[in-house]
Parts: sequence; structure tokens; C-alpha cells
Amino acid sequence: MADKTPVDRARTTFRDRFRRLWGYLLRYRKAGLLGLLALTVSNAFDSAAPLFLRKAVDLIKAGAARPDLLKYAGLFVAITFCGGVARYFVRQTLIRASRKVEYDLRSDFFGQLLRLGRSFYHRTPTGDLMSRATSDVESVRQLVGPGIMQGANTLIVGAFALSLMFYLDWRLTLYALSPLLIMSLVVNRLATRVHDQYTIIQEHFALLQAHAQENFAGVRVVKAYTQEEAQSERFRELNEEFVAKNMLMVKLQALFFPVLALLVGTSVVVVLYIGGKHIIEGSLSLGSFVAFSIYLGILTWPTIALGWVVSLYQRGSVSTDRLNKIMDSLPEIQNRPNAAAPERVQGAIEIRGLNFRYGENGPPVLEDINLSIAAGQTVAVVGPTGSGKSTLVHLLSRLYTVPDGAIRIDGTDVNDWPLAKLRRAIGFVPQEPFLFSDRLAANIAFGFESGAEVPEERIHEAARWAHLHDDVRGFPHGYDTILGERGITLSGGQKQRTSLARALILDPPILILDDAFSSVDTHTEEAILSELRDVIKRRTTILISHRVSTVKEADRIFVLDGGRITEAGDHNELLVTGGIYAEMYRRQLLEEELDLA
Repeated sequence: MADKTPVDRARTTFRDRFRRLWGYLLRYRKAGLLGLLALTVSNAFDSAAPLFLRKAVDLIKAGAARPDLLKYAGLFVAITFCGGVARYFVRQTLIRASRKVEYDLRSDFFGQLLRLGRSFYHRTPTGDLMSRATSDVESVRQLVGPGIMQGANTLIVGAFALSLMFYLDWRLTLYALSPLLIMSLVVNRLATRVHDQYTIIQEHFALLQAHAQENFAGVRVVKAYTQEEAQSERFRELNEEFVAKNMLMVKLQALFFPVLALLVGTSVVVVLYIGGKHIIEGSLSLGSFVAFSIYLGILTWPTIALGWVVSLYQRGSVSTDRLNKIMDSLPEIQNRPNAAAPERVQGAIEIRGLNFRYGENGPPVLEDINLSIAAGQTVAVVGPTGSGKSTLVHLLSRLYTVPDGAIRIDGTDVNDWPLAKLRRAIGFVPQEPFLFSDRLAANIAFGFESGAEVPEERIHEAARWAHLHDDVRGFPHGYDTILGERGITLSGGQKQRTSLARALILDPPILILDDAFSSVDTHTEEAILSELRDVIKRRTTILISHRVSTVKEADRIFVLDGGRITEAGDHNELLVTGGIYAEMYRRQLLEEELDLA
């Protein structure tokens, strides 16, 4: 098959670029069609007005009576008023529809971000996503609102005005249009440069936002290392570069209006000269010349606005490409077509021959993992930093791609479970909890459906299990306390206990505690574990910890080292073997003795 021609490739690119945007426009096609109808009616009235003025001027020259002049003046005012009313409806339909498209696009973009997996966020800066959700969405709205409105206005005005200009004097019309032929060359050349420059601007804006977002999120680190001036200087450099790139864009856009105005002005000069000769020769009446001049004036703004429309199109097309890149990304982890899960989740976990690495060429993280956890059993996974403990429990929830058949829950491959049901069956408490800027009670009840009424007593019960209730009673506003960003108003231990309460309130069949007590002292840890004993007995529990005191009561303990299970057994059995676990235990006993000393 022959290669596509450049034109075919351009058409394909245009179709691919705007296919999703076209779907949004179709949702509001009724408003769009009404808006275009109102725009046509408005321009029809505006185009009819000069014809009445033409008649009035010719009547004045012929010495018409006052009543005739008043009649045409009244008609002129009425037509202008009707055109203004129609133009009001243009904005009420087209611009309102563009705001609805913006709303839908931003909502869908946010929903797509929530569907994408962890690996996507590992390679995509938050600032870049924020620039797409704000600046790029706004550019698309400008394209589908003012861009479509002004573009359609230029076509409709041109059709009406040029038709009537040809009707009045076709030769004069050809003379008037001759300077405008250059316009297409100018617009095409500048439009290409605007497109390229706006792409550069948006990419740099994403870099600027990423720098700001990282400094806001890590402000405590910046202050701790007294890097305020250095970070401010870096932001200033990025900002100056952003301004410089925008100034180049301003210069490009500024060329549109003078060049187009010059071409329109040249047309006016040509009309004055040629039209004056026709009036002198008697081939054109004064009224027709006045009407022709008004039509040329009517064409002036749409012609100049064409530069703005081209700029909006180029900006919108760049932003559409950037949004499509995210919207077209497929989540690496999706439900299989016939995904199904047991009606009642028991919590039995079977792992056989599990091997895992991050990326195709990454080093092995887990190798030949084999273990079995009975429903209701409490097991622990321990090992040195980087041994793969957290990765193992992340795979249980399919936060990363799991090899087929490697992990089964209640006898069903986790890849065959519906994602929502699988993750709802697992209560996960991470080592680094994330809390939202909301009420403490809302953070605890976060896992429930949006808008669901969660009984206050259930929230209190979960907090008591997490040994948090007594702390909350000391807060001025109790469970209505508003937490700062990422829960900054709470201590590290209180954050972890809030995260624990969030998992417990859902009563999951499987509970995973990933070093969930690392920020609390051993006394508080013992108190929490004491509260949790009855809770843990009713579910399958996996404990991950660097503290032997946390895991010694587990039914079975697995020791990971270098991505492999090197030891397995209960606390007493592992002490007898004298391996890694026994060494951890002896070291922690020594640390406790030193603390007491």
C-alpha cells in the first residue's frame, strides 16, 4: 500500500486530534445549532441595515420628504435592535455550551487520572498534570467557545457581506478583495509558528508548576535546610524563562492584527479611489457607495478577528494533543472481561512461584515466592530494608501487574477478581499514611461510598481499636477537627492510627499492616495490638514490621532477604534456627537494654 500523502496525514492528524472533542460537542449540539441559527439571524439583520441606509441616502440626494426619512430611520433602528437581541442569544447558547464542555472535559480528565496506575504517576510530575487540568482545559474551552463563535461569525458575515457587495458592484468588490488574497499566506505562516511556540510554552509551564508544587509539598524540608533563597532563585529563573517564551508568543500574535488591519486598510483605499471614480462616472449611486463602504467595514472586524481565531485554534489544538495523551493512556491494571469473585470472602491466600521486577529490564525484586496463609490466620513478613516486603503486599491488591496464577485468594487468581471487590476485601494501612484536608471523622470514613451516612459510633469504635479515641477527645473540636494538608496538624503516630482506623472501619476480611506502627513508641504499639487482638482473630492479617515485638505473636513468620523467603516458622522456631530473625531479635533486645540504661 502506498504511503499516505502529506495532506492525508494532516487530515488523519486533525481527525484523531479532535475526535474526543467532537463527542463533547455532540452532547450540546442542540445549543450549538440554536447558537449558530441566532448568529445567522443576527448577521442577517446587520447585513440588511445598510440597504435601508442606502435607500435613505439616495432619497436625501433626491430631496425626499421628512416622513420618508423617518420611516427608514425607524426601520434602521428596529433592524439594529433585532440584531442585538439575536447576538445576545448567541452568547447565551454557544458560550454557555463551551462552559459545559469545559466542565465535562475537566471531570473526565480527573476521572481518568484516578483510573491510571501507580507506574503512570512514577513517571509523570504532578505539576505537569495540574497544568493540563487547568491551562490546557481552559485553552480547549476558548477554542470551542469564542473560537467557534468568532470563526462561524467570520464565515457568515463574509457570506452575507460579500454577496451584497457583489450585488451592489461586482467589479468594485473584486478590487476590494485583491489585497486580502495575501492574507491566507500570512495567516498560514504565522499560525505554524504560533502552534510550535505554544507547545514550548505549555511544556515549560508544566515545569514551572512542578517546581512550585514540590516546594509547597516539601516546605518543611526546604526550611530545615535553609534553601528558601536557592529555591526562590530557581523559581525566578524558571519564571523569567516562561515570560521570555510568552513574550515571543505575544510578538507573533501582535503581527496578526497590524498585518490584517493593513490589508483591510488597503482595501478601503482601493474602494475610495475606484468607488469615487464610479460615482463620478455615474455607474454607482452615492447610496450604493455608502452601503458598500459599510459592508467593507462590517468585514473589517471578522477579518482582523480571524487572527485571534487562528491563535485560539493553534492553542486549542496543542492543548487537545496534551489532554489526549493522558485520556488515551490505558490503565496497566484493568478488569478482565469475565472478572468474578466469590460471594463471601474468607481470606485464604496462596502464593506460588511469584517472580516480580519493576520494568522489563529492572532487577528482580521478588524471586520464587511460595507461601500459604489460611483464612483467619495472622502472619508476619520481616526482613531488611529493600528485601521486597512492601512490594509483596502491594501485589496482593494488584497495585502492580501480577503474573497469572501466582497469587490466589480463596482459590481464585487475583487477576480474575473485579478490582473494586478485590481492593475492598483488603484493608491496607501503609507505612506513610495520606490524610486529606477534611474533618478527622471524614478521613476515618473515607472508604465508604460518597455521601453514605456512617454512624458516629462506628467511627468512634474504629478509633478506639486504633488507640486514637482518647487523643481525639482532647482535641478542641473532637472528630470535627479539620486536618491540614496531608494531616499536618497531627503527629506522625496520630496519622498512622487514623490510617489504621480508616482500614478497620470497613471490616475487611484481609488486613495488611505495612509497618503501620513505625511512628509510635513501643508502649503505644503494645496498647494498639492489645485492642486489636479480638479484631485480628476475625480476619486474615499480614503484619510487616522491622520490630520483632510487633510480629512475635503471629501464627507464622516469613523472613525475606534479597527478594527470597529465607526463613519461615513461628517466633520460637526462628529463634532456634539462629538466622536473620534471631539476629534481629538479639539486636532489638540490646537496644531496649541500652534505652533502659
